[in-house]
Amino acid sequence: MKQANVTLFHPLQDRICDVLLPSSRIHERIREVAAEISRDYEGREIVLLCVLKGAMMFTADLMRHLEPPVVLDFVAVSSYGSATSTSGVVRIQKDVEEQLAGRHVLVVEDIVDTGLTLHYLLANLRLRNPASLKVCCLLDKPSRRRVEVPVDYLGFAIEDRFVIGYGLDFDEHFRNLGYIGVMEEESA
Repeated sequence: MKQANVTLFHPLQDRICDVLLPSSRIHERIREVAAEISRDYEGREIVLLCVLKGAMMFTADLMRHLEPPVVLDFVAVSSYGSATSTSGVVRIQKDVEEQLAGRHVLVVEDIVDTGLTLHYLLANLRLRNPASLKVCCLLDKPSRRRVEVPVDYLGFAIEDRFVIGYGLDFDEHFRNLGYIGVMEEESA
């Protein structure tokens, strides 16, 4: 395994075993996805709904490249806690502040894994009667899917590895990495 070049000190940094997506590739793909979204939403305002905390970096970089007018809001949904796999229990920690009825909502998510969290969030948002509701996701792990969910705009499909960096974390650490790295999971 190739050791990732990590420029921060953390007691778990030796568990970062590889760089999956370098910063340059992430930003190139974001520009491509933003161009597609801009075409699809031409002439319409987008309520960009960032799913905290993981999607914050992706959302910030994505919205810099969007041409339609954007209203930014945030929602925090959790199903992981401090584990490396989902608990299956989903809860909203911070709700949307914008009124969504009759508006075009684009949910921006960092990663779709089992689909449970996104499925729960989309069901909740549909109750608010948006004019449209779509999903933009940086990473997708289709092999882990337990519930099918729509992903309208996708950055990258990846294999089933625990990834950190570029907003994604392990126990709230490593979000500040400019790349997406692979973290070794502890063996039982």
